This record gives sequence, structure tokens and C-alpha cells, in this order.
Amino acid sequence: MRRTTIRLVLLAVLAVLTGLALSGCSKAASSEEGGAEPASVEAIDGSEVGRVTLTEEAAGRIGLKTDTVRGVAEIGAPGATQVPLSAVLYDQDGKAWVYTNPKPLTFVRVPIGIEQVDGDNVLLRSGPPPGTAVVTVGGAELLGTEYVVEGE
Repeated sequence: MRRTTIRLVLLAVLAVLTGLALSGCSKAASSEEGGAEPASVEAIDGSEVGRVTLTEEAAGRIGLKTDTVRGVAEIGAPGATQVPLSAVLYDQDGKAWVYTNPKPLTFVRVPIGIEQVDGDNVLLRSGPPPGTAVVTVGGAELLGTEYVVEGE
């Protein structure tokens, strides 16, 4: 009975590995056949970040959503702003960022300073001004694209 279980596990692993190998081949073939790349990254002069541009289809696939930076007048701190917690990303060094959406399908990573987290909102010490569109769903995929991390 134990040998049967081991064989089944080995067959399952082999099937998964074969599936991964075949899916990698189909992706390579689709880009080689002249299909448009789903995303591009362009360097921004004088900046450590890149401008990520997605196709409409790519934005749909990742379920991209945005919200806006809001002013927080009731706190009493002049110029205080907040963003949804879902907009906040951290890089490999632990620095906090948001992706802004300056024009359709274009995204730029902007550093933020966090004052405090209050439930689903983050009070900012520094960051983009009120009214700026920020990504709340799909930011991790944008970060992976900007850092050229390939995924499924």
C-alpha cells in the first residue's frame, strides 16, 4: 500500500512539472508570434523608478482598481492625507510605496511616509497630493513587472 501512495505522489509531481513546462512553452510561443507584450517598463530620467504601461487586457487580467489620495482636514494637521491600506506596497528594503495612475494604463511608483495605520486607511506623513489616483488592486503585479519578476 505504501508503494502505491509513493507512486501516486510521484505521478502527481510529474504531471505538475509537465504542465508547468508546457505552459512555459506556450507563453514563449505567443510572444514570438508577434503578440503584444502585456506590459512595458520605461526608465524615468533622474529617478530610480520606472513607468509601467499595461495593455487594457493586462489591466483586466490582474483586476486592477484605483482609489484616490484623500485630504484629512479633521486631523488638524495641515496637508494631512490618507490612502487605503490596500494601496501600500513595500520594496525589498522595506520602503513604503504606492503606484499612482497619472494617465490611463500608466503607473508610476511613488515613495510614501507612513504616520500611522488606522484600520483600512493609512495616514501619510509624505506622498502624493490629494486627488491623485493610486492603485489598490494589482500593485503587487506592477511591482513585479517593474522589477522584471516573471510569474504565471
